[in-house]
Amino acid sequence: MRCSPSIDNPALADFDKLLRCAISYLTNCDLSDKQWLQASLPIKVGGLGVRKVSLLALPAYLASAVTTASLQKTIFDSVRPSEDKMLVVYLAMSYHLSTKQSLDSLGITHARQHSVKSKSNATQKAQFLAASAPHSGDWLLVLPVACRLKLDDEVVRMAVALRLGFNFGAPHTCRCRVTVDALSQHGLVCKQAPSRIARHQHLNDLVTRAEVSAGVPAAKEPVALIRRDGQHQTE
Repeated sequence: MRCSPSIDNPALADFDKLLRCAISYLTNCDLSDKQWLQASLPIKVGGLGVRKVSLLALPAYLASAVTTASLQKTIFDSVRPSEDKMLVVYLAMSYHLSTKQSLDSLGITHARQHSVKSKSNATQKAQFLAASAPHSGDWLLVLPVACRLKLDDEVVRMAVALRLGFNFGAPHTCRCRVTVDALSQHGLVCKQAPSRIARHQHLNDLVTRAEVSAGVPAAKEPVALIRRDGQHQTE
């Protein structure tokens, strides 16, 4: 897209379809048009960072052509090439579309506004705002390393489902007697969820081992503690 003009080429739409199919395959989820639109947004505005090439074709080519114009003139000065007609046409298009902000930023803004309008209820809007919050997509930017600091396939699928609003569970009744819908987000706040207790214990273990490694005396609280009148007492 940087080296040759490809705007309005039908292959761009085909490539976008391949990207959409790849995300659906990797996450084992069928993306709707609304979810694909959100997924194609940059990570910092609530997407997955898998950008649509059909939207990047114009800004990518113009950025490359304009920034290398002086270099091209130096290289081809003796040849005296004819004026780049496609560049002139694309520059005219860019001036028509945007006069104050970059074309890519303009496309992102329009796509984000359309994605917000497509959220039909408060839950979907809250999910999108949470995905757009600062640092909410940092896990998509982390490179996996050898010491087991990586997400397995199921965890990635659940993280993408929570970010885009997939239905990745069947409606059921939780052990706390709360009805859980197909979004299955209740497990993130349920106080009786086994995973919540396991994460809490794992975090305690990590902090304790870190303090012991640093030479700081540390001991975890014993089990079976209850709180009464602001004091810890053993059952």
